[in-house]
Amino acid sequence: MDKDKAIDRVAELIENDFELVGSTAIEDKLQEDVGKTIKDIKEAGVQVWVLTGDKVETAISIGFSCELLNQEMNLFICQATSKKNIRVELMELAKQQSLTYKARANAVIVAGETLAVIQSEPTTLQKEFLDLCERANVVLACRVSPKQKAEVVTMMRDRNPGKSTLAIGDGANDVNMITAAHIGIGI
Repeated sequence: MDKDKAIDRVAELIENDFELVGSTAIEDKLQEDVGKTIKDIKEAGVQVWVLTGDKVETAISIGFSCELLNQEMNLFICQATSKKNIRVELMELAKQQSLTYKARANAVIVAGETLAVIQSEPTTLQKEFLDLCERANVVLACRVSPKQKAEVVTMMRDRNPGKSTLAIGDGANDVNMITAAHIGIGI
């Protein structure tokens, strides 16, 4: 039996004749001056990676609202899911990026499912992906798990042994990432 269908059926049996007495919601709102702060950090030459659990479309929208992304940037989106297709996609994106990256800012956006495959291929796909990312001003990894966040920090530490990593997180799902970085900040 399908697990989701079984859960739905049990929920239907349990969840009836309820009287709603209240509800709560959490607003995931950016703090004041986040956009200006990110812009200043980028202008200082710091490459910014955002590792989020949001969907690609949502993360891109948030990226624009906090000035991580802007309309003048080229966005290189990597969403393939098979090793072969990821390799083809990375090669195509690298070719496109090589034509413009010195003249125009760019961002690499990668889906979590794609990143998982890339992380499973440390010698080939990972190198091609990191080469693409190193020429980007911003990297946005979407739908990533807490474990993947830590693995990205470790991957960057291994790739750049002379540089420091900083991870800033706002919840329990960021603890592994924060502890994997040279400097970890929880807010």
